[in-house]
Amino acid sequence: MLAVGSQVLGSRLRIPALIILLPAGFVAGAITDDVNPHKLLGPAFGPLVSVSVAVILYNAGLGLNLRAALATKRHVVRRLIVLGVPITWGFAALFAGLLLGLSTGAAVMIGAILVVSGPTVVDPLMRFVQPVQRVRQVLSWEGSLIDPVGGVLGAVVFSAVVTHQDVSGRFLITIVVGVAGAVIGVAVLWLCLVKLEVGSALSTTSQLACVVGVAAACDIVRDEAGLIAAILMGLAVSNMPLFAKRERDTFFETLVQLLIGLLFVSISATVTPASLGHIVLPTVGLVAILVLVTRPLVAFIATLGSDLNRQQRMFIGWMAPRGIVAAATASTFAAALIAAHVGGASKILPVTFLVIVMTVALYGLSAVPVAKKLGVRQVIEPFFLVVGGQPWVIDVARALGQSGVGVMMAAPSQDERDQIKRAGLGLAPRGALAASSSEAPKSRRNCRA
Repeated sequence: MLAVGSQVLGSRLRIPALIILLPAGFVAGAITDDVNPHKLLGPAFGPLVSVSVAVILYNAGLGLNLRAALATKRHVVRRLIVLGVPITWGFAALFAGLLLGLSTGAAVMIGAILVVSGPTVVDPLMRFVQPVQRVRQVLSWEGSLIDPVGGVLGAVVFSAVVTHQDVSGRFLITIVVGVAGAVIGVAVLWLCLVKLEVGSALSTTSQLACVVGVAAACDIVRDEAGLIAAILMGLAVSNMPLFAKRERDTFFETLVQLLIGLLFVSISATVTPASLGHIVLPTVGLVAILVLVTRPLVAFIATLGSDLNRQQRMFIGWMAPRGIVAAATASTFAAALIAAHVGGASKILPVTFLVIVMTVALYGLSAVPVAKKLGVRQVIEPFFLVVGGQPWVIDVARALGQSGVGVMMAAPSQDERDQIKRAGLGLAPRGALAASSSEAPKSRRNCRA
């Protein structure tokens, strides 16, 4: 009720639902003992969070197009991960230790936790802001790929802090386990979706069962390996020719919306007002460093030499909210670090909670004005969407265009899309028909098909 109610209220107020979800869970957890996931679910809470995040990442992978990534200079995304993670980790760990008085172990741990962003926050904000396609693709790819990297990094750092041993080899082992799980999962999905042609209903449940089973099995072998398997499975299903005829249903979109709401409400309910104590002001300083120094630096380095213009690069530098993987990692490891008597470990979860709240609120409330100011918001004029790639359909579209109305074309097959391009007509992004006919409220639809 809290999760869905917050999302409904956010849609009516025209603000990101994440801004409401976190305070709703925190307040509910503070004023009652009943809204407490540890009390309601006990030891099952942690595994349920891991499985839910795996489903979210699988769905994120389904929405990532490799061709689009290549068209937007994939080295930008690669740099955001390869260079952005260590830079953010270093800044977050250094200033967390200085501002919050954490021990080295706790500071390094919170630095690893705060490197992630993720589709749980980035994708809803992108739908709300509607930036130009190239910027949206870069941020969506970064958010989806950095979550499993951050989750694995958090698990490895936790082991290093607790055991005081070099665990660099464990990082590679975790990746290998995740990749192996993804290969098995893709094979099972191919068997169900392509070979057996199980039908639309069983297609959906087969995907869910496969993702949950593979992610759980990978996590049993190596912590957080399930996140890598989940994102790779989603990428394979959305990009491999073997699955080209598969139609993406809306079940996962609905499920992910519910899971995001439940996870944010549940994890924020575990943070007590007493735990916030004297850490609010130091955390504000930490967030200021992350937002005003770290992220712009990472974006500047990552986009250097790319074909993104200055305004697009600046917007990427103003978009790095923290999401559910940060909260889940903090929730999973904080208690064990406290039990291991790591100095300042009790501050890890409340600090992470405050960073998530502050970054989501800051980026959520400012993203639209900043996008408008920089001119990177996508303004779509009313147009006719002509569906099909046959010659007579192309002639219809050409005639409409010559009459002075806006026209875009959409076609399911690549051959038809190539014919449309050769005819010199505008080609709508994939999914434009679904977006125009189902997602937009009836009173605001800007497309006639």
